[in-house]
Amino acid sequence: MNKSVKALVVFLCFLCILIIITSCKESPSELNEDIAIKSEKPKEKKQPKTKLSQDFKDYWYAGEAEITSYKLEQARYGEMRDGTAVMVFVTEDFLPQIQVKADNYSKSNTPILKLNATKKFNTGIYPYSIMQSTFYPVANNQHAIKVSASVQEWCGHVYAQINNRDTFEVMSHSYFQSEADENFNIEKTWTENELWTKLRIDPSSLPTGKLSIVPALEYTRLKHKDIKAYNALANIESGVYIITYPELQRTLTINFNTEFPYDILSWEETTVSGYGATAKTLTTKAIKLKSIKSAYWGKNSNKDEGLRADLKLD
Repeated sequence: MNKSVKALVVFLCFLCILIIITSCKESPSELNEDIAIKSEKPKEKKQPKTKLSQDFKDYWYAGEAEITSYKLEQARYGEMRDGTAVMVFVTEDFLPQIQVKADNYSKSNTPILKLNATKKFNTGIYPYSIMQSTFYPVANNQHAIKVSASVQEWCGHVYAQINNRDTFEVMSHSYFQSEADENFNIEKTWTENELWTKLRIDPSSLPTGKLSIVPALEYTRLKHKDIKAYNALANIESGVYIITYPELQRTLTINFNTEFPYDILSWEETTVSGYGATAKTLTTKAIKLKSIKSAYWGKNSNKDEGLRADLKLD
């Protein structure tokens, strides 16, 4: 084979290889489209905003919080315990990105109705202290931006938090080995914690029927249940909202005033309490004692302790 033929063969081989390599590559437009698809993240579908009434604005934007005390009968370890519960509702400006209370007003802030719900009761020699916080947009058209809960007792303390971002980002810390330090994501759905605050804005907007709900963080921590959504059935009628979780053998009943400001009058939670031979189905109950409006953050001197007596907490 002469040199010219060899050169032609080499050239043809090189050309074939080049065609094969080029044909295997995606076009820039195809690459960009693929990247766009992969980087696209699911977004929470927002419903229309609730139109806030003048009554709502006058009540919730008067520079005060609503503080309500309750007589508590708490089921724990298969027995009933006497205690107190307090619900503090207050409007705040919230930073949607870092998800904390804003120090200063800005149009970019998210107006929220916050609920701090506390319980205190004793189990024998040692006390329990529980607090749950829910940060819910007054627009009433999306899930709570953040939910958190802490439980303290003499064995130790636990903490859990859900942040509403592209998914629900869950963080949990516990002194139990099986729960320890956890960080994971779950799909967005209803949270039981947010439903209490949604009720205060517009009870008619509460979800009903067959639902997927993340139970209250207080419940999942006390019962050592996975923080995830469970199948539930909810219905509402004449100032009573009932949520039933068949898998958990648990029912929550909330009684509320059907007239604005839709205050919560009482609630009951029926579920299995205790472990092993001591386990039995019991009902936790809370009945309203007193409600006041107060800028409580400025009521921190000794002379202000009388307000606790007004709330029947002392």
